[in-house]
Amino acid sequence: MALLRPIPAPHPDGVEAPGGPRRDSEAGGGPLRQLTAGEILVSRGQLAAVDLVASVADRIMWGSTLGEVLIGKGLVRPFDYYRALAEAYGCAFVNLHADPPDAELLDPADRAGYVELELIPWRREGGRVMIAAVEVGEPQREWAEKRYGAEGYGFVVTAPFDIFWFLQDRFRETDSLAAREALYVWKPEHSAKLTVTPVQRTGFLVAGAAYLIFLVLAPATCLVATMAAITLLYTFTFLFKFLLTWVGSSRKVDMDIRPEEVAALTDAELPTYTVLVPMYREAKVLPLLFAALRGLDYPASKLEVKLVLEEDDAETIEAAKALRPPGTFEILRVPPSEPRTKPKACNYALFFSRGEFVTIYDAEDQPEPDQLKKAVLAFRRGGERLACVQARLNYFNRSENWLTRMFTLEYSQWFDFLLPGLDRLKMPIPLGGTSNHFRLPVLRQVRAWDPFNVTEDADLGIRLAQEGYRIGVINSTTYEEANGVLPSWIKQRSRWIKGYMQTWLVHMRHPVELWRTIGPRGVFCFHFFIGAPPLLALVNPIVWAMTIGFYLLRDTSLDWLFPEPVGTLATFNLFFANLLLVYFGIVAALKRRYLDLVPAGILQPFYWILHSIAAYKALWQLVVKPHFWEKTEHGTSKVTEARLTATEAGST
Repeated sequence: MALLRPIPAPHPDGVEAPGGPRRDSEAGGGPLRQLTAGEILVSRGQLAAVDLVASVADRIMWGSTLGEVLIGKGLVRPFDYYRALAEAYGCAFVNLHADPPDAELLDPADRAGYVELELIPWRREGGRVMIAAVEVGEPQREWAEKRYGAEGYGFVVTAPFDIFWFLQDRFRETDSLAAREALYVWKPEHSAKLTVTPVQRTGFLVAGAAYLIFLVLAPATCLVATMAAITLLYTFTFLFKFLLTWVGSSRKVDMDIRPEEVAALTDAELPTYTVLVPMYREAKVLPLLFAALRGLDYPASKLEVKLVLEEDDAETIEAAKALRPPGTFEILRVPPSEPRTKPKACNYALFFSRGEFVTIYDAEDQPEPDQLKKAVLAFRRGGERLACVQARLNYFNRSENWLTRMFTLEYSQWFDFLLPGLDRLKMPIPLGGTSNHFRLPVLRQVRAWDPFNVTEDADLGIRLAQEGYRIGVINSTTYEEANGVLPSWIKQRSRWIKGYMQTWLVHMRHPVELWRTIGPRGVFCFHFFIGAPPLLALVNPIVWAMTIGFYLLRDTSLDWLFPEPVGTLATFNLFFANLLLVYFGIVAALKRRYLDLVPAGILQPFYWILHSIAAYKALWQLVVKPHFWEKTEHGTSKVTEARLTATEAGST
């Protein structure tokens, strides 16, 4: 390919090479070259003059390059802008699709630098390595000089998505392998790739055999001990939830980011923020997703949105393209491999992420507009050991049917009381699957999510605590679509319960190490927040059947199973504890001012029955297909349908 005039490397003394531009201290060639590129776009009819003038002002206010502003606002296509920028430089613009780089020039050790600086070695010409870059500033020149010497390189200009596209293609297999295996290679004891270790399997078999021997030799004593253990488990779980609800109800517990603090933030001081949106067969809700992300109160030039799609999900990929997303949106195609899970897809996307912070949104999420700014302020307030902040989750279709009402009551209590209580008591926090915000370097340090754990968020919360990091909860809410279809709800809930089982098994491989890293308070939380709920969901039907026998059939022949004080505790659990658990759900509804949910709150025990059904399905899957990801179906709500109709009407 004939070059117009590549950008040469500067001399070591900083003077420009003959015939070349001066060294620019600002990324993107400096404001003058960016302005020239904007004027070229205006002359071509690809940009309105008034938009150029406004964007020049926004460049200063946002603290971004002119190109980032123009592309972020959707005023020009990235391809058109960088073609004009190349002309402003008086150098070649390279289309990497038509003229791909020489693969032999790529060094896997420089993989991170290619993404961070948005450049890639392209060709050898005239004894120099020509580097295809999006920006030609001091960082790019320093990187090139370190590798090729002061006279050994030159630059051509290309579009950022061309670079990422080529990197995806070139490192496809290695990135896919790392997304699956990085955690297992780093710390295999923290990976759910192996569900039950040989030591654990032996321990379970020995414990089971010992229990059966005890049952045969002393059946009465064995059964009394069993019922006493179950009763104590119920009691401690209730008392723990009571404590968390009481602590979490305090106003002081919130990591409260006030509106005036958000308003005081200037766009120029905000960092680049990466938003990951993992999706699979979600074409239907894409318009709502795009509207929600465009509604975020964050400079578009500093927002990096990754639509993380499976490579074989042609329907969603084509639907995303058809919506013509702004230049800050990028489609990442995840190569197919097992396990096909959301955490594996997110791990893959991290190879192409450049933000200081990163968050995850699901396809149907509707985050409050100022959530990213609140997260930035929370990180600045919380110090370097604050690795993650969790926004609260709730539902926009809460009143659709009984199931959505129950789901909303549950989430309101979970995110408005229990997680803030854990935060206040400095206990490990099991994260929600969406709207958790991370420091990207820390996330990479702990090898991100476990692709083999189907409740990867809860597991990551425990692992961050073990590595000495903290998690906070911020006063911002993301609204989701509550699953109101029973079969789909069972699929979703069984996956969550299975993941809690996996997480408990993984972190109980080395209980002494767990105690050392998170302390006695953390271990107590781990057992009663991660381990106990699945176990109680499995035990509940047995206890309920016995209760029916005691009270409805007036059967007193089994009273010996509950000697004092076990009998008193069992009665306390049956009446007082269960009534208070129902009350907690109602209080959570009142805190959100969801008055329409209060009458439904008394029906929560029927919702617990569904949990037990899901728990038995989870136990079965844990044995036969532990890594199978049962996808949650979105877009089934009437509220979602109405929003889609309104969004489509507004876009026409």
